[in-house]
Amino acid sequence: MLERIHLSVVQEVERQGSLTAAAEVLHVTQSALSHSMKKLELQLGCDIWLREGRSLRLTQAGEYLLAVAGRVLPQLDLAEERLRQFALGERGALRIGMECHPCYQWLLKIVSPYLAAWPDVDVDVKQKFQFGGIGALFGHEIDLLVTPDPLFKAGLHFEPVFDYEQVLVVAAGHPLAQANHVRPRDLAPEVLITYPVPTDRLDIYTQFLLPAGIAPRRHKAIETTDIMLQMVASNRGVAALPRWLVQDYAARLDIVPLRLGARGIAKQIHLGAREADLQTDYLQAFIELARRSATMPANGAAGPAARG
Repeated sequence: MLERIHLSVVQEVERQGSLTAAAEVLHVTQSALSHSMKKLELQLGCDIWLREGRSLRLTQAGEYLLAVAGRVLPQLDLAEERLRQFALGERGALRIGMECHPCYQWLLKIVSPYLAAWPDVDVDVKQKFQFGGIGALFGHEIDLLVTPDPLFKAGLHFEPVFDYEQVLVVAAGHPLAQANHVRPRDLAPEVLITYPVPTDRLDIYTQFLLPAGIAPRRHKAIETTDIMLQMVASNRGVAALPRWLVQDYAARLDIVPLRLGARGIAKQIHLGAREADLQTDYLQAFIELARRSATMPANGAAGPAARG
């Protein structure tokens, strides 16, 4: 009764806004699409849409089908892709989602030896998740999630692969540069530069400033690490980043890492995967290589990064 095309139609009508546009995307005629969906509604005994003039509004049953389509269609697409790879003699593909901004630089250090060791596995990296990586894992859009903030849910496994310290980075000539550590009130007169992430997802706020009731004079968002640290080196603000990343840039910029508080802020990077996929050999190999990266020489490849 319920077929893949029905789920695709519900999903595309919601995306495109009309049956006509959905029919064009699905390469079928509008009449054929309408007939198929009317037949399904008769078989189900309930409406999928309410027709309001020229527009369609999903019923409760339609909303449920849309949610099913969001879960099932990506899995079917993945199954077809994997079967195609098997038919061509390929090993598979590893799709990695990034839930942190500077992690990409660390990832490059892992991907290079991984591709050499697994020449029949393709690697794809997806960075634009806006902290929706958990949903991407459940939806089979990605196979691994790189995150400093795991959400332990049934069906998912998170493997800690690296410890790091979140630090404040200032210009070498900044008045705080010689301090043993910084206190929250030290940031009150500062311009704090972060990645474009909500403050409730920034450790510098949640673990340092907000508990002390302190806010910086100004909060400025910058997307790229290079520009952010150029701004810091020019004494136009301060930033919070992983120590390993700051030490790497300190070789070419006049910047200094400082401990946040007397005890510092300790973090871990995790790789998340679906429990059902953990026995996949090439996925396990990537996790093991990432874990071994913690023992690499301290040259900038020594670890991953934070949320910002």
